[in-house]
Amino acid sequence: MAKFNVNSIVLIIVLVFAASAYGIDDKCAACNAIAMELERGLSNEKPRNHLDMRHRLDSKGQRQGKLIDYRVSELRIVELLDGLCENMQDYTLEKVDSSIQWIKVKNWDNLKTNKQEARAYSKDISSFCGRLLEETEDELSERIKKGSVNVGEVSKVLCQDLGRYCSKTSGNGEAADGEESSNEEL
Repeated sequence: MAKFNVNSIVLIIVLVFAASAYGIDDKCAACNAIAMELERGLSNEKPRNHLDMRHRLDSKGQRQGKLIDYRVSELRIVELLDGLCENMQDYTLEKVDSSIQWIKVKNWDNLKTNKQEARAYSKDISSFCGRLLEETEDELSERIKKGSVNVGEVSKVLCQDLGRYCSKTSGNGEAADGEESSNEEL
């Protein structure tokens, strides 16, 4: 019987978890679904006042501190990204003709497929979202603050430029490698 040292056992455990952690087959489609949810958050933003951080008074009674534009604030980034991955638990895979697409489920009771399998897919995309944000959050935050992430461009920025899960798009707006995302809801 072969002897295993502790390092070998740890390596095997890490490899097993790493393989299951990246269990999503079509990462481009999953990333596009996440981008659609983030885009939904951007498009639903309401205009906000500047953040008044002038809480101190000087010796003359004048307020001191910063006045921060909400559009470039850390608060805006937190509000956009906080809960994004939890919202992805409303998504599952659906087979449409010969393709498989991520769709947002409004009512799980009306779902005609195996609900247990659909819930497993929703957990997979939520976990994938967490990893995607972990990898791209700093750069994505900076781009949002600079105003270079606009409605209609989120998928390109997140899935092509930052995440590199999708190839560059062809002239017709579809992914060059044939992968597409769905805007459908059940």
